Amino acid sequence: MSKQNETKTLLIAFLLTSAVLVGGVWWVRESGVLSGFFASPNGIGTLPLGSSGSMVALSGGEQLLLGGSVELQSAVELIANRQYSQAVQVLEAFLQQNPNEPEALIYLNNARIAQGRSYPIAVAVPITGSENSAKEILRGVAQAQQEINQRGGINGVPLKVIIADDQNNPEMAQRVADALVRRPEILGVVGHFSSDVSQAAAAIYQQEGLVMISPSSTSVTLSQAGNYIFRTAPSDAFTAKALAQYQLTTLNLNQAAIFYNGQSDYSLSLKGQFTTELFTSGGSVLQEFDVSRPDFNPSQAVRGAKEQGAEVLVLLTNTPTLDQALRVVQLNRQELPLLGGDSLYNPRLLQVGAQDAQGMVVAVPWHILAHPDAPFTRTSAQLWRAEVNWRTAMAYDATVALMAALGETPTRSGVQEALGRSGFTTEGASEVIRFLPSGDRNQAVQLVEVVPGTRSGFGQDFNPIP
Repeated sequence: MSKQNETKTLLIAFLLTSAVLVGGVWWVRESGVLSGFFASPNGIGTLPLGSSGSMVALSGGEQLLLGGSVELQSAVELIANRQYSQAVQVLEAFLQQNPNEPEALIYLNNARIAQGRSYPIAVAVPITGSENSAKEILRGVAQAQQEINQRGGINGVPLKVIIADDQNNPEMAQRVADALVRRPEILGVVGHFSSDVSQAAAAIYQQEGLVMISPSSTSVTLSQAGNYIFRTAPSDAFTAKALAQYQLTTLNLNQAAIFYNGQSDYSLSLKGQFTTELFTSGGSVLQEFDVSRPDFNPSQAVRGAKEQGAEVLVLLTNTPTLDQALRVVQLNRQELPLLGGDSLYNPRLLQVGAQDAQGMVVAVPWHILAHPDAPFTRTSAQLWRAEVNWRTAMAYDATVALMAALGETPTRSGVQEALGRSGFTTEGASEVIRFLPSGDRNQAVQLVEVVPGTRSGFGQDFNPIP
């Protein structure tokens, strides 16, 4: 019998004989806890929740958080029943046909560890609310885990990854953080996604002494969150300077109108940094439009900006207000140059903005075409059989940084001391990772332009500006 037929037979037999789902995701309340798949050096553990009493979704492989096929469901049931070798077979077969599923790869690597010794970390992502962004981050974490475990682990100890869904919500992020800090085996956290959510969770990680490395939060306020808080994406100060200098020196234009979300810490941070940078360099902001206001009218705003003499439209909105930003792009009809923050680096800008988006310049931490020969780039293409974006690269860097720190001293305080040391460096996706005393990444941003192309499938692509 072939290996594929054996796997199918195993799957059918398991589905026929399974009467109940044992284990499952760590859905826990303060009044009681359920055991989850968490093979620490001391074996299976339980996860108490914080004072909120609301449920938190964490999984090391016992249940799908992103959803999936019958094959994936059977794999997590096998893991929940501690039938790890069978789960490995099912997951390996699944990934042969579906290589671009990071949750499955993480669970596969966890299942290979089974109940053996490991160094566990968590990754907090916005599965509920921003599933695509969650997958982008998970791909970076999964790739780093795969690489280190294939090399024999961290000083011989494999890395285990626990996935948490923070729902891209500040309150839920605090609950996730509260749950994670109560697990002493968890030695670090990659996350969270948005600046508002990261800021909300950071206070708990800082107070309890658990390192958090955000791969995508850029608000300058995070720089003051404490010495246990780091990030691999450059802060808004770097982004604002790059965009302002591009407007003033490359476009040779002085007057800007800004579109932002007044309810977003990220958007307010980037707006403030850009306004200051533009003003100190000789430019000015003529108007500001809060796209989150109920009375925001994109047609009136675009027309008013042009009537007031704006020469550039600067879109500093966040992901939840992407639709409003896209409407501005469409209404502008390529009349004025467009600049944007990293939240505009989104396939929907290419799809919905279409030709109206051509020529728009967006600042991002990393772009794949700027580093085509980097080992990370080549490995990611083979692993995922698709291009990855900056969120994947920055999540990879966050995980690599944690692994390097764990290699020095595998304790919570040891991880913080290693990352906070002035001489700490380790090789990232394309550049050396080093942190400023504030915990910020010491790295410049990459400007990309929307141009006609075929890579995205939408007729437009993001290409790096040399």
